[in-house]
Amino acid sequence: MDSVDTIFALSSGAPPAAIAVVRISGAQAFKAVRLVAGNLPPPRKAALRTLKSPADGELLDQALVLIFPGPATATGEDLAELHLHGGRAVVRAVETALSEIDGLRRAEAGEFTRRAFANGRIDLNEAEGLADLLSAETEWQRRAAALIAGGAFSQQVEAWRDALLRLAAMLEAELDFSDEDDVGEQEYLIISNGCVELHDAIADQLKFPPVEKLRDGLRVVLAGPPNSGKSTLLNALVAREAAIVSDIAGTTRDLIEVPVALEGIPFLFTDTAGLRDDSGDVVETIGIERAERAIADADIVLWLGGEGEGPRHANLIEIEAKADVANHVRKVDAIVVSAKSGQGMLELIASLVSKGRDMLPPPDAFALNQRQRYLLRDTALFLSHASKAHDPLIMAEELRQARLALDALTGRASTEDMLDALFGRFCIGK
Repeated sequence: MDSVDTIFALSSGAPPAAIAVVRISGAQAFKAVRLVAGNLPPPRKAALRTLKSPADGELLDQALVLIFPGPATATGEDLAELHLHGGRAVVRAVETALSEIDGLRRAEAGEFTRRAFANGRIDLNEAEGLADLLSAETEWQRRAAALIAGGAFSQQVEAWRDALLRLAAMLEAELDFSDEDDVGEQEYLIISNGCVELHDAIADQLKFPPVEKLRDGLRVVLAGPPNSGKSTLLNALVAREAAIVSDIAGTTRDLIEVPVALEGIPFLFTDTAGLRDDSGDVVETIGIERAERAIADADIVLWLGGEGEGPRHANLIEIEAKADVANHVRKVDAIVVSAKSGQGMLELIASLVSKGRDMLPPPDAFALNQRQRYLLRDTALFLSHASKAHDPLIMAEELRQARLALDALTGRASTEDMLDALFGRFCIGK
């Protein structure tokens, strides 16, 4: 991948569609537009042009053409867009014509966004937020990703970094004016207290749940003995026949996972094999073992078995299932549910949503991924060490390490392998 090349790709949805947008970015972008469309339109103003093949003058399409001079563009480079009719043949013909122009090549996955990062248009946090925004399927996911992609978290990180640099500058100034590399008691307390305040602010951010819960969905496991109504309840919760329902014990052998959004909150419902000790079926026994592991990893467990017989779990909801059956088991402090009649389903969903809201980052808070949380933990640790260091040189080194961790957070310090993994998440054209 050569950043000197001018790249192009279809940036809109896959054809056929009403309109297809082909994006071109790089030093040769405007030259390419001249070759296929004739004279350039005014910057940032759409103009109708007849597109022709530079090779033989063949008519390709009637299209709207826009040009955006760099560096004030999405990628930081000269950028052009061709708004075509969205047929497959039209898009293919235009892409073929562009590929035959010297200096142009098809973009790789995420290459437009990677150039935006390389040219300082976005930082690493905004790029990760954009990746999450593109894959968001629920309102909660969209709002969390938009907050990161819009730069709000990066602004907070910059504020932390500025405060850290001020503390480091104060310490360096004291060392410069000291003959014995010592810092006065009052100055030391000011710097140490500043480290504690900054540490506490970052620690408060780390108290929020990670974005992975939001991205993957809260794991809700339906558990209980055979024929307790787990599969029927799963089908009612996800509003489709996701699991086979049968009166035969041991019908469910493996885990059945179904993602669903309830009131904008993502859940991953998991139906499990019925739990019993007397199964003589090898396959069913394996299913039971998997069910036990799923329960251990669950965020919420819906227990459809005997009252008080469920697994020990912080978020266990007792369910009195089959309320429509005359001899159904009565349970105290349980949600009475009939998946067939709908009785209790709204109450169950409300309980799940309420618990889900407590387990996810609030909509107005930053939902951070594992990389971001790891670097913030490092920053907080170095600040803690700095606040307790009595040697000013050690304090200065701890502050330097804290700054490096924050620089890695925004991408000032990054590795190619990490960047490859991130931008590989994007589609071609983004």
